[in-house]
Amino acid sequence: MQTINILNKGQVVIPAELRLRYGIKPGNRIEIRDAGDHLELYPLPDNPIAAFRGSLKLSGSLADQLITEHQQEVKQDEGR
Repeated sequence: MQTINILNKGQVVIPAELRLRYGIKPGNRIEIRDAGDHLELYPLPDNPIAAFRGSLKLSGSLADQLITEHQQEVKQDEGR
């Protein structure tokens, strides 16, 4: 565990070792959360859209799933 000092304007200096580990560079944004009895820092990605891309991938395409579902409904209707 490392301790840091708070500067005059409430600024904190993140130790170099942690900046390197988490890829924090000048100008990067960090989210700070109040967790009740402590604070949590979360480095934000430079491009949040690119970081989110692919996180909601489905197995197969939605169009293919809808076509298959429709074909099954048509077969059921033909059997009536």
